Formats: sequence, C-alpha cells, structure tokens
Amino acid sequence: MGLDITVLAVDWERLERTPFEERYALLEDAALPEDELDLYAEPRRGWVWPAAPNVPWCGRYEFHSTPGSYKPHFWAGQAWEDVREHAAPETREHLDAFLRDLIWDTEDTSVPGLFPANTDPWHPRLLLACPPATVSALAGRWARAEPLLEGLREPYGTHAACPGRWIENFDEFSVLLREWGVVVTETERRGWGLVGLPL
Repeated sequence: MGLDITVLAVDWERLERTPFEERYALLEDAALPEDELDLYAEPRRGWVWPAAPNVPWCGRYEFHSTPGSYKPHFWAGQAWEDVREHAAPETREHLDAFLRDLIWDTEDTSVPGLFPANTDPWHPRLLLACPPATVSALAGRWARAEPLLEGLREPYGTHAACPGRWIENFDEFSVLLREWGVVVTETERRGWGLVGLPL
C-alpha cells in the first residue's frame, strides 16, 4: 500500500485558534469524514465544502486525475525535474516556484508551531503546508505559468514522456498541474492556507 494525499483548504486563523493538541485530529476528520467511509460509494471529484460537518472551516479537494495516491504527484515532480532544463526561462522560473511548495523538491513541509514535530521521516504527518501568504504567492506564479504551459509539450515529449509511469505524457502532466492551479486559485480567493495529509 502506497502513500496517499488529501489536500485541504483551511481557514488559517481558525486553525491557529484551535487548541494546539486538537489541530491535527480535526484535519484528519476533514480528510476522512466518517459519513464518507463507504467503500462502494462513487468517488467525489473537485471541491467538497465543508470537508466534514465538524470542520466547517475546511474544504477538501478530490483530484479528478488521480485515485488519491501520492504517486502521480511525485511522478509529476519527477517529470518536471526531467524537462525543466529544456523549458523556456520564464516557464522554468514560474513553474519552479509553483511546484516547489506543492509536489517538487519539498524538503521541509513544516510551519513552526502549527503541529507537533514529526519525528519519523518514514511516516510523514504532512506532505505540504502553505500558509495564506504562500498560497497567494503560488496563485501569482500559476497565473503567470498557466498560459506558458502548452510550450512544454514538445520538450516534454522528448525529455520526460515515459510510457508506463504514473504520469506518462504531457497531457497527464498538464491536467494534474491545472488541477493544482484550481486548488491554489480557490484557496487564495478565500484567503486560506493549504495542508496536504498522507491519508
């Protein structure tokens, strides 16, 4: 069984007002609400507002292009690593900045004082954490990167396409990036932050 990801848009002020020891458990409730644990139910897609009845200050984004697994996100980051040197400088600058805090080259996902420190590097408690200021910067980068994305089609086909990989081709790569664009744009519109849990 591999690593999953659940992405939550979070009212950061409400999160910070929540008692420190209760924060992570509430986000777990938002990621996996008990009323949606029907294994036979049709998967939801797009935004779910609120993420759970007891966490009305959270929204959950269900990716259309992935089955909840983190693997497509990881491989999209790897594909970007493969193609970025062949991208136009402006595209590289904006996509580097957009993807770095989301799915590529994410070494430190902590926000000091938000959650207890994670002491087990093999079982991360967070896959991403972006306060509202970071989300705002990401939205700006996406607004500049999105019109340039199609220019990656040819270099992607030459340097990053990999049949059999989770993200096989440019179309799959661009669909996933555009979904991240939807996530960041809506979260920024609300003035909220983003959290990614391995659930």
